[in-house]
Amino acid sequence: MSKRLAVAFTGPSNSGKTTLILKVARKLIHEHKLDVAIIKHDPKDKARFDVEGKDSYKFSDTGAEVIVTSPNRTTYFSNRRSELDDMIRLFDKFDILLVEGLKNLPLPRISIFRDRLDEDYFPYMNALATDESVDVDKYELPKSIDLLDLNNTDEVISWILKNAKTV
Repeated sequence: MSKRLAVAFTGPSNSGKTTLILKVARKLIHEHKLDVAIIKHDPKDKARFDVEGKDSYKFSDTGAEVIVTSPNRTTYFSNRRSELDDMIRLFDKFDILLVEGLKNLPLPRISIFRDRLDEDYFPYMNALATDESVDVDKYELPKSIDLLDLNNTDEVISWILKNAKTV
């Protein structure tokens, strides 16, 4: 694959976004042999990646931009808000970028729902991934929205490869 593609996933908490992204990423990496990068939005600033008292925490707590490197990983800590292009530049090489959240980014978007749909998401979605827990006939979906089976990872990947944006 010569071009880098990006797609986003959105939906309410506990709808299955992370589970779907994990399934898609694993299949893209192990079966399609593609390099995958993932960006996760943390809108409530709840995620914690370091332990108070450790050196990397102390460095980051100064307000500095911090990179921690080891033989097996590199971690980047930033106290600044980043735009999508800034985040993409952090990844050296990838074929597919999967973004969880950030519904205002100009990326093709798959919305994930279980039990019921939230029509407030309709303006932001290009595809709807759901399961049998949602009766989609109860809703007036925009005609442009593709319906995907939340439990059919191959179908979701096929949609991504056809609709993702080159970045």
